[in-house]
Amino acid sequence: MTRTVVVAGVGPGLGASIAREFAAEGCRVALFARSAGYIEELAADLPEPGEGLAVPVDLTDVDRVREGFEAVREAFGPVDVLVNHASAASWTGLMDTSVEEFEEAWAVGGRGAFVCSREAVSDMLETGGGTVIFTGATSAVRSRGGAIGFTAAKFAARGMAMDIAQEFGPEGVHVAHVVLDGQIDSPEARERRPEREAETFLDPDELAETYWHLVERDDVGTQPFEVHVTNGPRPSEFV
Repeated sequence: MTRTVVVAGVGPGLGASIAREFAAEGCRVALFARSAGYIEELAADLPEPGEGLAVPVDLTDVDRVREGFEAVREAFGPVDVLVNHASAASWTGLMDTSVEEFEEAWAVGGRGAFVCSREAVSDMLETGGGTVIFTGATSAVRSRGGAIGFTAAKFAARGMAMDIAQEFGPEGVHVAHVVLDGQIDSPEARERRPEREAETFLDPDELAETYWHLVERDDVGTQPFEVHVTNGPRPSEFV
């Protein structure tokens, strides 16, 4: 089965790894991001047998999101898989976060994911089912303190994921929320923390395989709603 996939929020980390993994499995992958140049290069360089489509989208702009899904349908057909991967945060606490910064985090991780999910699930209901995956974080289940915008947006996304799962699971729409408890490996992360040991980072390519496993399982009734991934022997969820 050739699936049409939208990855909403693609950058040079896990988003890119998800796109490559899904393309390698034969999917048609649409890449949503503000950075047109980056996603155009990535779309042209995805592994065979997959196909790539760069769709420059500001996820805070509802009309642009809807137009992006129309572009995907015109190129590839109805959407089978959505990965809500985008997030935004100022990494500041209550008194240091402006209203504009808070709203930006919510507009990307909350409202953006809501609009993407409406568009994708509408296709899935027409075609008999599909998969929606939300990229979460430890902050989605346990606040870290000092990152109020990010935490609020991630809590909102987890709640949406749970609600969509309950509403549309009987219709064949599988929804999963992936809690990433750790920092994803990237050149930027290594540069910021040169003293950190390699094994304490999460491997984005291995994580992308986990995302694919959530898609390829056939029986929606046996699929997990939530998957927790940690970067070592001391997971901190719910502590």
